[in-house]
Amino acid sequence: MNLTSIPRASDRRPMHLTVKSRVRSRMIFVELVDLSEGGCKIRAKPGFAQVGDSVTMRVGTINAPLGIIAWVDGGFAGVAFEGAMHPAVIDYLCNEGAGRDEASKLRRVL
Repeated sequence: MNLTSIPRASDRRPMHLTVKSRVRSRMIFVELVDLSEGGCKIRAKPGFAQVGDSVTMRVGTINAPLGIIAWVDGGFAGVAFEGAMHPAVIDYLCNEGAGRDEASKLRRVL
């Protein structure tokens, strides 16, 4: 699959945060690689998710919209949000460093 050819409704912003997630009813920590209003790219150990799995993510006190795994490539996966993440929340996570403070408190599993 050529992942760069997938059309995007909004620009993805690069991030490097470890976030608490739930995939297949299991709690796991994933790295949030990039983020947009409509979805994100995450990374964890290969096999952590399959296309169609439901995903929830939480960064500190911020919950991302419920998501569905849209694609998987090794340890990377694309998440399509069922709702939109507000641009101000994305700005906060990217610019204010709140996620960096929380990420330092979380155990890294990669």
